Amino acid sequence: MAKDKSTNNITLKINGMHCASCVKVSSRALKKVPGVIEATVNYATEKANITFDKKIANQKDIIPLLQKAVEGRGYTAIALTDGKSSQKKIKQIQHEELKTLKLKLFIGIILGTPALILGMFFMKNPIPFQNYILWALSTPVQFYVGAQFYKGAWAALKNKTSNMDTLIALGTSAAYFYSVILVLQHGNNAHQFFETSAVLITLVILGKFLEARAKGKASDAIKKLMELGAKTATVIRLVKKNGKTTKQQFKIPIDEVKVGDIIVVKPGQKVPVDGIITSGHSSIDESMVTGESMPTSKQKGDLVIGSTINKTGSFQFKATKVGANTTLARIVKLIEDAQTSKAPIQRYADLISSYFVPAVIFIAILTLTIWFSVVKADFSFALIAAVSVLVIACPCALGLATPTAIMVGTGMGAKKGILIKGGEALETAHKVKFVVFDKTGTITKGKPELTDIHINKSAKINKKSITEKQLLTIAASIENHSEHPLAEAIVKAAKQRRTTLKKTSKFQAIVGKGVTAKIKKTTYFLGNQKLMQSNKVTIPKDITKIQTKLEEQGKTAMLLAQKTSSKAKPQLLGIVAVADEIKKDSKTAIKQLSKLGIISYMITGDNQRTANAIAKKAGISKEHVFAEVLPEDKAKHVKRLQKRGQFKVAMVGDGINDAPALAVADIGIAMGSGTDVAMETGQIVLMKNSIQDVPRAIKLSKLTMSKIRQNLFWALFYNSLGIPIAAGLLYPWTGWQLSPMIAGGAMALSSVSVITNSILLKTKKL
Repeated sequence: MAKDKSTNNITLKINGMHCASCVKVSSRALKKVPGVIEATVNYATEKANITFDKKIANQKDIIPLLQKAVEGRGYTAIALTDGKSSQKKIKQIQHEELKTLKLKLFIGIILGTPALILGMFFMKNPIPFQNYILWALSTPVQFYVGAQFYKGAWAALKNKTSNMDTLIALGTSAAYFYSVILVLQHGNNAHQFFETSAVLITLVILGKFLEARAKGKASDAIKKLMELGAKTATVIRLVKKNGKTTKQQFKIPIDEVKVGDIIVVKPGQKVPVDGIITSGHSSIDESMVTGESMPTSKQKGDLVIGSTINKTGSFQFKATKVGANTTLARIVKLIEDAQTSKAPIQRYADLISSYFVPAVIFIAILTLTIWFSVVKADFSFALIAAVSVLVIACPCALGLATPTAIMVGTGMGAKKGILIKGGEALETAHKVKFVVFDKTGTITKGKPELTDIHINKSAKINKKSITEKQLLTIAASIENHSEHPLAEAIVKAAKQRRTTLKKTSKFQAIVGKGVTAKIKKTTYFLGNQKLMQSNKVTIPKDITKIQTKLEEQGKTAMLLAQKTSSKAKPQLLGIVAVADEIKKDSKTAIKQLSKLGIISYMITGDNQRTANAIAKKAGISKEHVFAEVLPEDKAKHVKRLQKRGQFKVAMVGDGINDAPALAVADIGIAMGSGTDVAMETGQIVLMKNSIQDVPRAIKLSKLTMSKIRQNLFWALFYNSLGIPIAAGLLYPWTGWQLSPMIAGGAMALSSVSVITNSILLKTKKL
């Protein structure tokens, strides 16, 4: 679907987010900026995708406002305005984040380990000044290693909300400051909890460190694509020297290539940017873009894609797209947008998270109150239970459940040449029940060839019987003005037979019927029976039989008639038949869809007999064929299928004449190897132009949604089970109390396990 020209998009890298609540706070802040229409923040990628109205604000002015809005909520933001430099910024930020976490983790382990040993093994027989040593060891951990939790909690408080930092800050501060009071009152004899807060903070930092590393692995697809880009290009430019202009070759950085430059590519080199070959020929490995392993033959006039690998010959090409406009850059942008977008199921997780933290704080206070005031337990026991509740309930895993699975799923698709434009498309695809295929270029190769010529034996031209050569000459002369694939097949056949085409006038294409044109004073009609009927052309019975036979073979039979004057009766001259073979993988793809429980339909402008014959070859039932459909009516048939209950409908087409149907469908799947229209149309783009990628895309959607459900279940199950145990519900029967340190370790492990489960999606076969 076409992008709204009145809007524009900006991507921000947001630092300082720690859970799903942070996502809500930052997105709310961004939406308040004047001109912002929509702001989607993704916790897993730590990015915000902002759509704004160009009439209200321009990009240069709105970026500082967006950054200020985010900074006012306790986070920092960097605008990612272009591909390569943005990736460098992200890498730098991620490197610094990991470096800081590594340092904090090291300090936490160095100070927390002796604190744990002293607190656990020397509890009954303390060494001299043990509590003061523990106080000294835990203080740097509490206020340096754990500083980010205080900052996050304070920012949340200013925004009148709460988040994961609130839970950690409250829990560890309660343990730390209660211990300070006890030591000040009772000295070395106090039963303090310094090691609890120190080890707890260290465990949470460990979880953050592992989480940051795991996130990096989840977004491998973009990194690998960016690394594929060529670094330099050899260009031919005109140089003036001593009054003379000569052509010279220069090796320049890729960023300096301009549109219109002539670029030289030798065997083994990468094609630097997108362009059109001006001389030479070669075979090119385009697997980076299409996922297709076999090299593609290229010659003068063919399109080449930047970052693909030249295998054999040398060639020169004219640069048509550079920088952010190249196919690779646009693919990267599509994947980034997809990974930043939210699937509808994410709203469910966001809703739970928004109520979860306040509810946990309430449960922790209730736990403390009941154990201390009602059950009359020691305050230290009640405090440990309350701290355990605060720590174990952190909703990190819940916030990571959906976005990490989407990151991996869209990345997997990109490697296979399946570009999924967002979380919503990924989620909707698994619900598809009906898939409607356009015939030409989708089920068939889209490169028809002339197969038959049949003359009407009673027809005369200049009082002589018409010949096959004359029939082909007239048909090709008329169709030479048309861009339809069938017309191209007729013209190509005529040229191969070295036929001289005649000059025509008053050419007219009649949608759904055919074409008309004049050669000298004679008017010719070439098309289907509807065209013949509207021009009162009588079709002999023997020609009708031939036409029927051809159509039953899956061929498109076109009738040619002439009218020599306004008073003369129209006369049928004969038939030219064209066949478009089905793709090798069409039948396999339809079978695979059937195994997934999906019903396949075919839609075409061909007549019913021809359509049925092609559908039969592809394995589609004749009851599921829409024939003689005008391009503008394709959308109506999609709408009819959508009315059959709650089932979702996917439309598969080439992204040009199928655009209305692709837009109407629940999922528009555009075929086309890197074409502009395919990139813009439909929510899923199949770069290989292979129909077999349709069931692969749907299977990928099903696998990803399965992972999301698993992640959400375990995140919710873990919290539901963990909170009552942490609160001491089992203590009266088992005598077992959950330590805050164990709770902290389990909380960190839950986040890492969700990310790991998402990464395991990579092991699945499509």
